[in-house]
Amino acid sequence: MRLSCPLCGERDRREFTYQGAAAMVDRPAPGATTEQWSDWLHLRDNPAGRTRDLWYHEAGCGAWLVVERDTVTHEIFGTALVGGDHAD
Repeated sequence: MRLSCPLCGERDRREFTYQGAAAMVDRPAPGATTEQWSDWLHLRDNPAGRTRDLWYHEAGCGAWLVVERDTVTHEIFGTALVGGDHAD
């Protein structure tokens, strides 16, 4: 799989580190139980199909990207800098 970094261009997926879903994740409240924190930390959805994910360009420019992709076909629909409006 190849990802297009808005700053560096097209790169092999191995240059990037997957960081999870790009949707806002609600952290447990400060007084949450250990079980609530454990669930928040370890339980993740594993959707089949189109997703928006956070990726870190670890072996490149260090940019954080939102990647829209299909987890079944591995098709990449677009990439954008986190907080930016540049998209490929």
